[in-house]
Amino acid sequence: MSAQLSSQPAEVFARRQAKLGTTLGATAALVFSGGDRPRNYPANVYAYRADSHFLYLVGAAIPDAALWVCGDQVELFMVPEGEDDALWHGALPSFEEIRLATGVTAVRPYAELAQVVAQAGPAAVATLPSADAHTRHRQCVLLERTWPGDGAPSVTALDEIDLVLADAMIALRTIHDDAAVAMMERALTATNEAHRAGMAATRPGIFEHSVRGAMEGKVLAHGMVPAYGSIITVHGEVLHNTTYHRQLGEHDLVLADLGAEYEGWASDVTRTWPVNGTFSPTQRALYEIVLQSQLDAIDKVRPGVRYRDVHLAASLTLARGLVDEGILAGDPEGLVERGAHALLFPHGVGHLIGLDVHDMEDLGDRAGYAPGRTRSEQFGLGYLRLDRDLEPGMAVTIEPGIYKVPAILANEALCGPFVADKTLNRDRLATFDDVRGIRIEDDVLCTPTDPLVLSAAIPKTVQDVEAAVAAGQ
Repeated sequence: MSAQLSSQPAEVFARRQAKLGTTLGATAALVFSGGDRPRNYPANVYAYRADSHFLYLVGAAIPDAALWVCGDQVELFMVPEGEDDALWHGALPSFEEIRLATGVTAVRPYAELAQVVAQAGPAAVATLPSADAHTRHRQCVLLERTWPGDGAPSVTALDEIDLVLADAMIALRTIHDDAAVAMMERALTATNEAHRAGMAATRPGIFEHSVRGAMEGKVLAHGMVPAYGSIITVHGEVLHNTTYHRQLGEHDLVLADLGAEYEGWASDVTRTWPVNGTFSPTQRALYEIVLQSQLDAIDKVRPGVRYRDVHLAASLTLARGLVDEGILAGDPEGLVERGAHALLFPHGVGHLIGLDVHDMEDLGDRAGYAPGRTRSEQFGLGYLRLDRDLEPGMAVTIEPGIYKVPAILANEALCGPFVADKTLNRDRLATFDDVRGIRIEDDVLCTPTDPLVLSAAIPKTVQDVEAAVAAGQ
């Protein structure tokens, strides 16, 4: 057994537990922590990461544990310390120490959970299926359920009582309390240092993995871990590129999408910079378009604004810039309406962020889309991960980009109509041959007034980025 307790006070978790109990009313809830996952043989496991819903309510990373919430009864069930745990893991906190740190009313052995569930009636207990197969098995046994398939069922396949818990967690986690914001800000201190270190380490001839090492080293030095697989590449047109074997060329751009995670709380920041320390005229032209698009989108992160409109605002600025550069032709608003800009900006402008880097995506579009809203069928807009009206306390990423994706530009079904009517000028686009992909991303908190850019300390303007790269050359 292992148990890592949170640095936050127990009152933070007690308040969240109480809110959940009040929201659920007579419905009882079980929230599981998940377990260790072997990499190959059982004793060689991946680094443990507790389930995000569990972390939100308990704060402690405890494998194979479960939180029971039934009104004001909040109990934590966990596996007692084994006889040789202290030999391998050192001294572990007692049940009483864990109770005092997590805000629960009691900590009990996991073996007693089955009786509690039986007394309540398994059909009256809500849960959210874990991605961990071992935990899913425990859930099925305790709740007398059968979920089809080897993987956890999608949220659309959950029982009605489970959806009550899903909606309660969405309501709680969508609006961050002060403690949550403080944790994200803490994560961003390491993310800031990481991006500056990556810029300073960059020079022609080294490899992507060297930049990665400089960046992730700063994260580890803060006692944190990367919140996701870092994207550090000279092939920025590959949106989720997690290989690091390429050599940096004199005229390349590095796209670095890296965020630190602190006690489960994520950050998610992207910067793009020139390997030689100076943007070329073509690189600078497209970079400035992306930057203005991002600034315009950030300015719309205000209460009552529909996030889809934030995406469209970014898209409109990109379309205007691409028209000015002769890459697209036509009225910018008409181009966005037709989706022409998505040939170069194929993804959504961002997503929720919190305990998950794409917060609550285990709950699918039920978390990301407001009731009654569904994904667009238009290419590009259909990839938007969030379509809710913004409220104070919501944290989102804003991350527009311009990419020359071969799979898109060579797709006649997508590009053909825009080439045929001269909307897309492929010859003009080809003159920007030293640009593969540019993305600029920040973490932004919606407040009652102006948006708060939580990652504002990380260099972003052309001048600041070039200065940060030059500092190491």
